Amino acid sequence: MVRFDESFEEWMQSRLEAENNPRRRERLEKGLGHGTLEFLRTVWFPAVGHFEHLYPEWEVRDFSNGYRYLDLAYMPGGAKGGIEIQGYGPHARDLDVRRFKDLCRRHCLLALDGWVFLPVAYPSITDEPAQCRQLVLSFIGKFVASDVDASLSWLEAETVRFARRGLRPFTPLELAAHLRVSDRHARRILHRLVERQMLAVAGGRERHRTYQIRA
Repeated sequence: MVRFDESFEEWMQSRLEAENNPRRRERLEKGLGHGTLEFLRTVWFPAVGHFEHLYPEWEVRDFSNGYRYLDLAYMPGGAKGGIEIQGYGPHARDLDVRRFKDLCRRHCLLALDGWVFLPVAYPSITDEPAQCRQLVLSFIGKFVASDVDASLSWLEAETVRFARRGLRPFTPLELAAHLRVSDRHARRILHRLVERQMLAVAGGRERHRTYQIRA
């Protein structure tokens, strides 16, 4: 994990050097929480490979004119994507009514302010990292047309983008409808991308397979 450690340290240092807000600077200097760090190490970095457009401990205002902080904000080109890691310890199991209402209000405020919000359960990070990586790629696909290998044809490149945007495995028929090509042509494209290890077979037998992005 040397590459992650080096990239993470460079990213955090750059965020600190660029930070003029004393509240955020203080939070950054304290370091990220365990859940956020594990998410970055196990999910985000393996799926994305960099930390561009990602901001830790991002400050937002609430309707009471106070401050709240997102674990991570993803903001390419002015977009607003928020990621929060939800722990599952005594704090989560014993959530009282007041704190539960505050959590729901927090999510409402973010949505009303134009944020696309991605809550991630900590047990999913440890137990289902591949599924979390799929969600992250779909989340990113909401904001950017992800770069693809320049050697791909237009239809192959669009297939990879289609797979990244999806929240579930897809069938050749769904891809054919999206690309406006025949079922047979869609299957040939999928076969080539599986051979190049860009897509993976998610399930099913030969004629009824489903596909997803390779995490």
